Amino acid sequence: MIGLPNSGKSTIFNALTTLSVPCHPYPFCTIEPNIGVIPVPDERLAGLAQVLKPEKVTPTTIEFVDIAGLIKDAHKGEGLGNKFLSHIRNVDAIAHVIRCFGTENIPHVYSGIDPKRDAEIVETEILISDLEIVEDRLRKIERLAKVSKEKGEAEHGLLLKIREALERGAFVDMEQYDENEKQLIRSFNLIATKPLFYIANIDEEARNNLPLPMIEELVKKNRRRAVYICGKLEEDLSALPDQEKVSYMELYNMEKMSIENVIRVGYEALDLVTFYTVVGKEIRAWTIPANTACVKAAGKIHTDMEKGFIKADVMNADDFIRCGSEHAAKEKGLLRLEGRDYIVKDGDILHIRFS
Repeated sequence: MIGLPNSGKSTIFNALTTLSVPCHPYPFCTIEPNIGVIPVPDERLAGLAQVLKPEKVTPTTIEFVDIAGLIKDAHKGEGLGNKFLSHIRNVDAIAHVIRCFGTENIPHVYSGIDPKRDAEIVETEILISDLEIVEDRLRKIERLAKVSKEKGEAEHGLLLKIREALERGAFVDMEQYDENEKQLIRSFNLIATKPLFYIANIDEEARNNLPLPMIEELVKKNRRRAVYICGKLEEDLSALPDQEKVSYMELYNMEKMSIENVIRVGYEALDLVTFYTVVGKEIRAWTIPANTACVKAAGKIHTDMEKGFIKADVMNADDFIRCGSEHAAKEKGLLRLEGRDYIVKDGDILHIRFS
């Protein structure tokens, strides 16, 4: 989670994790990153639990990192910027918190509310920081080229394309590269290659006037998703006992917490899928990257399962819930046997056969 100081990152992080990290209306309240491991909301897992009534239900998780606010000239070290930028390099995706609430009690580090300006300040610092890394790497490759023209030729071409994108003020579109190129680009450890989505931190009054044109303009221009959340309200609700929380949500006409959308969109930004196992008295959800082969999914459960993989019984969780039992699903031909190269789908239930 990135953004300007006083944009509400720590407030939203508190709502996500209920860890109650320090959150005060002055810049750089957060210095070291706060890390929270959060269960992913999963209606299928709840449905499976309702049918099977297991003793233990284990959801999959996603890790959120609350990184200190970035300001203009962060790449030069302003506001400990270089340190904070280095923290962002260690994550897999970015949630950019943009302030859309008033300034009455919490001062804005710049003048007034302007989401477009705020987004550009933060993302420009990232682009400049990455550009410096790219330029430095290009210089090294060009020095090597004087010794051998073959050395670093592929890397040189990729770096030139990336530099062109960064100089245009754009993040790197990883979809235009093949898998080998992506692997090489990841070795550069650039922030602008990571998927990014916006969290628009609104006030209570704005909840009835969504979407906000100023955020939708950013969404359309940069082809990114946005999640709207009233951070303070969600932080207050997350601290309440369940029954009291439900009562307050009814008062605010909330069917579910907006914070759940933040988790789901983050999960999707990482291009992850969920599969399930039912072993003994436990149902468990597992996370793997999309397009993972069944044998690799087996290794996620246990290395022995990958090494001794034979076959996997596969069934869709929605089919299982609809049928009410494995026996009923099998009778309808919904249980199938798959080999090691089968690509695991989101919502699959796997039973691994291994030696």
